[in-house]
Amino acid sequence: MQLIIFLTKKIFAIAYTFVYMNFIDTHAHLYANAFDKDREEVMKRALKAGLRRFYLPAIDSETHDSMLEMELSYPGVCIAMMGLHPCSVKENFQEELDLVENWLSKRDFAAVGEIGLDFYWSREFAAEQIKAFHTQIEWALHKNLPIIIHTRQAIQETIDIVKHYKGRGLKGIFHCFGDGYPQAKQIIDSGFLLGIGGILTYKNSGLCETLKQVPLEAIVLETDAPYLSPVPFRGKRNESSYLLHIAQKLLDVYPISLEEIAVVTTANALGIFAPGNSTGKSSSD
Repeated sequence: MQLIIFLTKKIFAIAYTFVYMNFIDTHAHLYANAFDKDREEVMKRALKAGLRRFYLPAIDSETHDSMLEMELSYPGVCIAMMGLHPCSVKENFQEELDLVENWLSKRDFAAVGEIGLDFYWSREFAAEQIKAFHTQIEWALHKNLPIIIHTRQAIQETIDIVKHYKGRGLKGIFHCFGDGYPQAKQIIDSGFLLGIGGILTYKNSGLCETLKQVPLEAIVLETDAPYLSPVPFRGKRNESSYLLHIAQKLLDVYPISLEEIAVVTTANALGIFAPGNSTGKSSSD
């Protein structure tokens, strides 16, 4: 009898999560080739898991069309950003930036992103990455849009650039945050949120301990699908429905309910992106 009661409560809890708790995936490349064979099924699983909105970060001109096509396929659910990813900053970065600027002038986007610095593989184009970062920050300020920051092996350089704009209303998300509390504090003090994803579930990441010093109001949830799958899917393709595993792991950090995790992180995300919830309308509409 006790087992039956336990299972009944468990089933009710899962059903309650699916029906009443809404989450936002603030960073997912659902338009990527990795989803070409089963994109519709991936979206169905995510919606069933309680996700109600998905923000799509831009990479470069090779993926703009597929990103915008996905936004059209899921209006009001999948929402595009526009920007040049630092890993796509090469010899032709000015041409790529011109395309980004053209798109930003033609229609609304939720954010400028993902942009930033990535020195993981090489610093060959470090100067160009820094220039592209500053340029896109200025565009975001001009259009009153948040920025979504990608930083890898360049966290302090990235934070220092953001600090340069403090007092001008710059806001956004440090996507895929996985550093320590000193970096987290600088980011939060600069008016930015931490994007928390699958890294939180990795045994040796140390991120849980860092977040114990961070208020829940300072974070948003993301998957970075198809990358950085949370445990127990690490090493496999990531997808937005796995966001629940990240949310569940936050219960090890914050002594509250999963429902409260959903409510607060969703409010945080909406606070960053509003009023820039893109509808794809032209800037003149």
